[in-house]
Amino acid sequence: MNNKVLGAALSIALTAGTLINANAQKVYKEGYFSFDTELRGNPATVKSYFTPDSSASIITFGAGNVKMLSDAKRDYFAVVLDIPVAGLKKAGVASAAEIEQAFAGLPTFTFTPTTETKVISGFNCKKVVAKEAKSGKSYDLWITNDISIPQSAIAPYYASAGGFPIQYTSFQQGQELNITVKGVTEGKAPAGTFAIGPDFEKVNLEDLNSGQ
Repeated sequence: MNNKVLGAALSIALTAGTLINANAQKVYKEGYFSFDTELRGNPATVKSYFTPDSSASIITFGAGNVKMLSDAKRDYFAVVLDIPVAGLKKAGVASAAEIEQAFAGLPTFTFTPTTETKVISGFNCKKVVAKEAKSGKSYDLWITNDISIPQSAIAPYYASAGGFPIQYTSFQQGQELNITVKGVTEGKAPAGTFAIGPDFEKVNLEDLNSGQ
């Protein structure tokens, strides 16, 4: 597991961030949303579990998975690796400085609503143009007001977009990935989802990132 994989995992985890829409038709307090992505060019499936207090994004690729844990305040973050083919069961917890550095690297957007609409994954969506402050580059962001999700659920950089992002661009160490949410499921997460199992070796995130 190299730095690129962990960086991708961190980005996806941060793609599980902050948004509340008080006017939504359906309110989700606990559940998960799912989408497909890739790690190092390989297909992967993501389930992002959420409660009002916590989030846990689980990326499954082949027989392995990477789990990212965080809280609603974004002052806790951990990466949990379970890679059977490598005999790896290890968890790294980020320091406050590492969390601050990760947030500093996120894009900053201004949002311009449009009149364009379409249905994506069963959600009524409208297009918002997101312009990044540093690069000046614009992205099409499709949001819905059909639902409301806790603060722990959506990327911080899309917090002011005006709705729940259904189709959007995520950012991973300078790379961009197009994401489409396949669905949102209500209900409690499986036991242990928001914790580090007792059979995992705990290290700091820097050591995990360096392969120690």
